[in-house]
Parts: sequence; structure tokens; C-alpha cells
Amino acid sequence: MPEIPPTQDSVIHARGLTKCFGAMTAVDGVDFDVAPGEAFGFLGPNGAGKTSTMRMIGAVSPVSAGTLTVFGLDPARQGARIRARLGVVPQADTLDNELTVMENLLIYGRYFGLPWNESRRRAKELLEFVQLTDRSNDQVEPLSGGMKRRLVIARALINEPALLLLDEPTTGLDPQARHLLWDRLYRLKQRGVTLCLTTHYMDEAEQLCDRLVVMDKAKIVAEGSPRQLIEQYVTREVLELRFNRDEGEVGGIAADDSAHIDHQLDGLAERIEQLPDRLLVYTADGDATAAAAFERGLRPASILVRRSTLEDVFLRLTGRSLVE
Repeated sequence: MPEIPPTQDSVIHARGLTKCFGAMTAVDGVDFDVAPGEAFGFLGPNGAGKTSTMRMIGAVSPVSAGTLTVFGLDPARQGARIRARLGVVPQADTLDNELTVMENLLIYGRYFGLPWNESRRRAKELLEFVQLTDRSNDQVEPLSGGMKRRLVIARALINEPALLLLDEPTTGLDPQARHLLWDRLYRLKQRGVTLCLTTHYMDEAEQLCDRLVVMDKAKIVAEGSPRQLIEQYVTREVLELRFNRDEGEVGGIAADDSAHIDHQLDGLAERIEQLPDRLLVYTADGDATAAAAFERGLRPASILVRRSTLEDVFLRLTGRSLVE
């Protein structure tokens, strides 16, 4: 494939980007661009190559093959200049538990050469931004998980980065903490900060990402906005049918009834997926499909009609097998 040069609008430009660890290929020739002010996501199961890609973007893991530029700079030769303009939120909270909330920010500011007065000014603004002002003199250890995550994001912003890398930013948080973090990240995007994140949460990707790529087995298997991916890979609605389950049945359906049910749904759906506990019927109009199936004599124990989501796309592209 001929080399495509980065455009002036690319904060991150990757072509044929590859990362190998010995004989194992963690990232296998991926192509993508991230524009200024964009929220760009990497979605994929464990081991898909998301974190390895993020580490190459962050100029802390060398590229094995292909082309990668960040701010138009080469991570291999200009890594320090790239890191100076980055904010990084790692998967694990790497806070100093021996310091106070404010001290964690002040010390981190010194890593970027900020004078104490400037570091303190920014720290106060950031603690207000992440709603931790009243905890500024508290030790880190007793803070809740959500508070620690907000502090990590505040710390990543102390150098006023143009690009914020977030690796699973809300893993393990309760819904209230997740929504507060989403609000803070949305505000950063409004200020013009470019966001690049990995996540396992489909609703998070739909909420935050302008565009995303789905990675599986080290490759990119799909790219687009959440809405584009839903329109391309699944139907507008999903009809979920559950049946009274007896011993020896699969998907709540006796094996000898499965073909009969398929016949009753014939022509009513674009795709039918049989799961251990229910049937998923992919269709443009779930209510109409349910009514037509009922007219044909189908009598499920329960019926649910819902809009298709990014999770439906994710599972179709990467499968339902558990990845350890």
C-alpha cells in the first residue's frame, strides 16, 4: 500500500503501525488518523492491541514497523517533545499515597519544569475542575475510587496538554463517578483538547467518541462514528425472545423446535442469533416483527424490543467467546 502522508489536521497519523514482542505481534499493520479536538476511541477485547497502540502513541514503546507521527513528530527521535505535550491517564492509579491531593499535582508539575507558583495556580484550577477543591489537603489513600480517578485526570492536565491519552479511564467506577468523569472529559473536548481513549464500556464509547476503531486480534476490523458502525453492521432494532426453558434445551428452545422457530421467523429478520438464554432477532422494526411472528404462531415467554447499540456491533465483529 502506498504511503499516505499525514495531513495538517492530523494530531496522530499511523500507517502500517506494527508492534511485536518477540514472535508475538500485538499490533498488526493498523492505519488511522486523529484530528485536533477529536475524541477518538480504541474498542476491543483483552489482548486486541489497544494498550500497545496507546503506548506507541505516548512515545514510551518503540514502533516495530510502519509509520507513526504525533504532532507531526517522530516518537523514535522526538519522544521528549511529544511527551511534553501529552497528558496520560493510565489504567492503574499511580498516585503517591504518601502525599496530599494538592502535593500530587505540585510534584507532577515540577516534572514539566513549572515554577512552584504556576504549578500551584494550575493545581487549584484543576482541583476545582474535577470537584476536589475541598479535599486538596487530604491524603490520597482514603479517597474513593472515583476521586482518585478524577485526581489522576487533573494530574494529567497539569502541563496543559494538547492531547490526552486515557487507557480505560472509568474501569471499576460506579455509575455516578463514571458520569461525572464523562462530563469533565466532554468539557475538555469543548476546550479543544484532543482525546484518545481505550474503553471496555460500549456506552462510554457512544457517549465520548466522535470516531472509533474496533480492534480484534491485533488488527482494526472496523472504523467510523458510533452511529455509522451501528448502521453498517447491525439493524436499527433488536427483538429479544425468551422461551420457557426445560432440561436439554438450548437457548430456551428444544433442539427439535429450533428449525420450526427459524421457519416462523423466516423473512422477518435480517439475522437471527441464538444464545443460551434467548434469541436475538435483528430487524428494522422490532414491534412489527414481533407482531408478525405472533401471527405465525410463535409464543415466546417474554419479548423485548430495543434499539441496536455499539455492543451489538462489538459482539458481531469480535465474537462472544470469553477472552482472558
